[in-house]
Amino acid sequence: MTNSPRFSIVVPMKNEVDSVAAMLSEVEAACAPLGPFELIIVDDGSDDGTTDALRAAAEATPWFRTLRHAQSCGQSAAVLTGVRAAHAEVCATLDGDLQNPPAELPKLLAPLLEDETGRLGLVAGQRKIRRDTPSKRLASRLANALRRRILRDDTRDTGCGLKGFRRDVFLALPFFDHIHRYLPALVKREGYAVLLVDVEDRERASGRSKYTNLNRAIVGASDLLGVWWLMRRRALPRIESSDE
Repeated sequence: MTNSPRFSIVVPMKNEVDSVAAMLSEVEAACAPLGPFELIIVDDGSDDGTTDALRAAAEATPWFRTLRHAQSCGQSAAVLTGVRAAHAEVCATLDGDLQNPPAELPKLLAPLLEDETGRLGLVAGQRKIRRDTPSKRLASRLANALRRRILRDDTRDTGCGLKGFRRDVFLALPFFDHIHRYLPALVKREGYAVLLVDVEDRERASGRSKYTNLNRAIVGASDLLGVWWLMRRRALPRIESSDE
């Protein structure tokens, strides 16, 4: 790989030691045909051997970098750390547990890499069938329906970790924990187009979920109120061109 990646893949990971080797292998297979790229895995305070596995892999893989949080800061903070460190102007994310198949990454990246207008800000994956427990599927369906009704973001599944976006657009958004669930609404607020694509989902092969239905509901209520407030405020106008 060259020192000038065409795009960057950012993966937040905590206590997923069994996913490290497969992650690197599947990302390389999916992304190499698209051109030079980099993979940035942000270790969010792991304590199960993930840190050592990532460091060993980074020594042997030139297109892979790893960053580490000294303590767990959450998925959104890990994504922000990775995007800030990214060298490319187009970024994509997926979850570190490999429930999001890396083979779906080209669906997110191709539209952004081919966009010559600068108007496409986000390509968001929507899981066709969520491979999870019945209680989590029900909770997700209810939460998505409520969010869609209040924010009118026309998105049926914002919890999917597969997302592609322009780096500058993401970094211009107001940051808060769990922001990844509100990216379609916030990107539209900034005046950019959002493209939705259907993606596959897989059952978790190892590790365990970092979320419960209860903690998602508690933080989701305040987050939804805050984003609703932001949506009611007029976004700053985008400048299409300037005369000199």
